[in-house]
Amino acid sequence: MKNEFMLAFNDVLEEKQLPKEIILQAIESAMVSAYRRAVNASSAQQVEAKVDPETGHVTIYAEKEVVEDVVDDRTEVLFEQARKVNPIAQLGDMVIVETTPKDFGRVAAQTARQVIQQRIREAERNAQMSYFERQLGEIVSGVVQAVNNQAITIGLDMKAEGVMPANQKIPGEKFRVHDRIRAIIAEVKDGPRGPQIVLSRGHRNFLRRLLETEVPEIYHGIVEIRAISREPGQRAKVAVSATQAGVDPVGACVGVKGVRIQAIVKELHDEKIDIIEWSPDPVTYIQKAISPARVSGVYLTEAEKTATVVVMEDQLSLAIGRDGQNARLAAKLTNWRIDIKSVVEAASDALHRVQTQADMVAIAEAESEKVGQIADVLQKKADSRPLAPEEYTLLAQFVDRIERRVVEGQKAAQEASLGKLAELRAEIGELAFENSLEVLGLPEHVFNILTEAEYRTAGDLLLAMKASPEKVLTLPGIGAKAIQAIEKAVAEAKFEVEAPAVAEEVEIPAAVAVETPVETAVEAPAEVESEPVAVEAEVEVEAPKPTTEEEPESMSFEEMFKMRPEAVRPAEEDDPDGKKKGKKGKKSVALEFDESRGEVVGRKKHKRGDGWDDDW
Repeated sequence: MKNEFMLAFNDVLEEKQLPKEIILQAIESAMVSAYRRAVNASSAQQVEAKVDPETGHVTIYAEKEVVEDVVDDRTEVLFEQARKVNPIAQLGDMVIVETTPKDFGRVAAQTARQVIQQRIREAERNAQMSYFERQLGEIVSGVVQAVNNQAITIGLDMKAEGVMPANQKIPGEKFRVHDRIRAIIAEVKDGPRGPQIVLSRGHRNFLRRLLETEVPEIYHGIVEIRAISREPGQRAKVAVSATQAGVDPVGACVGVKGVRIQAIVKELHDEKIDIIEWSPDPVTYIQKAISPARVSGVYLTEAEKTATVVVMEDQLSLAIGRDGQNARLAAKLTNWRIDIKSVVEAASDALHRVQTQADMVAIAEAESEKVGQIADVLQKKADSRPLAPEEYTLLAQFVDRIERRVVEGQKAAQEASLGKLAELRAEIGELAFENSLEVLGLPEHVFNILTEAEYRTAGDLLLAMKASPEKVLTLPGIGAKAIQAIEKAVAEAKFEVEAPAVAEEVEIPAAVAVETPVETAVEAPAEVESEPVAVEAEVEVEAPKPTTEEEPESMSFEEMFKMRPEAVRPAEEDDPDGKKKGKKGKKSVALEFDESRGEVVGRKKHKRGDGWDDDW
């Protein structure tokens, strides 16, 4: 049968929803605090408490000094008692012995109650904080506990409370106490009274998590959510794509007869949701994002990241949406600035550009036959006369041709600009782009401004000054004096690179006599037993005088080794003038293999008197 301690202990575990180890640790810590207060022990003394989870018995262990006579039993213990705990203890050693006071359970229960409660509350807050930090961005379910104009208080798991501010609700929703709702954890902060959990139903990630819950293909990664734009309670657009061939991402999200999307719409208080298929082509993507309106043409200006969308007049209001909602959501979804025009408005703008702008002369000549017809159709529309379908088609085709030529002209201009930048970069030299901005010696404040503007190297600044100096001038903090300092530094900029080291030329003497006694292993002929033999060769080489027509010949030492001494040593010859040529002074050099270095080294042999000295 369980004792009272175990029953109370299990009640605490069930009530606080904390691990068993945390509760035991809190009780043991409280027992240590109670012991210190009971005996007035020093905080420097090591004290431990052990609680038996079966019986609830508390045992206190304290660190004490081993002495012969005890003066203070709080910090000292007799030598005989210390030996029972530690057989090798000596006088003056510190040992940990049991020192549980009498009636400690009753005293501890009175003095440690607040400490235990405080430690349990701290453990409870830490557990809540850790749990909900892991749940950040996920959907949780809770019960409404209080409702006011500022926020809704919701009871969550682990006896925690979440707050949903008014701006995080879906407009039009009304909740009452004890209603069960689902929301996403948007933020978790540590507060003085526990974790502060902020919930949201208006965040776009709430829609993302609902789709993952209702659509198994999204949860398993077969269908991927590319982008979401949402105005809570009114409308949302979701772009999806399939990661496997043969899968319809839009159909997977909608479900059979719309059962999947209808469950999400009901959860979001009848919020309209448009599911579109994502496309890597911006034109196709924008065209689908404007749905349900039918689009006649999409024309991009990539430099400004602007898209001009042309629709028929009957589709204009549908494309824009109520208060511009459809166009606004499409712009957020695609991350492009979208300008929606009717075909009549677009044709009027195109005609005006063709007739007035100088850079449209070539296009005006090519469209000279159609310009008159377009003007007549626009005048007919201005007179409030109805247009035939063929006339609307004529306007749409004219707009398409003009816009496509404009886009081609922009691409050509962009390519020309890139080519100009490449030429300027080549003119500056790659060496400038390898040197940092510090080499220009700019003033400190100018250097800091340029660094913040992402000018990292001297070449970047030189390229900007040559391509568009006004771009540098528009930087905040750059004025006339700063521009003068930059121009001066750019004009005086010099970039150098260290030249590679060049090997020094060594002068070769005119005549060199080499005597090479070498001890090396030479392979014997086939009829002779192969043994290492010592070969001593005295070589005298006369180098011819270099002339402008002929370079002096050189002979390697290996070639010298292969030659017999008789063949190497030259005989005396008569010069062309009939005089005998004497022998040159000889220098004896010995070549031998140095085992420590692993290479052939040369040593000189000196001649003393009439003979050669044996010393090397």
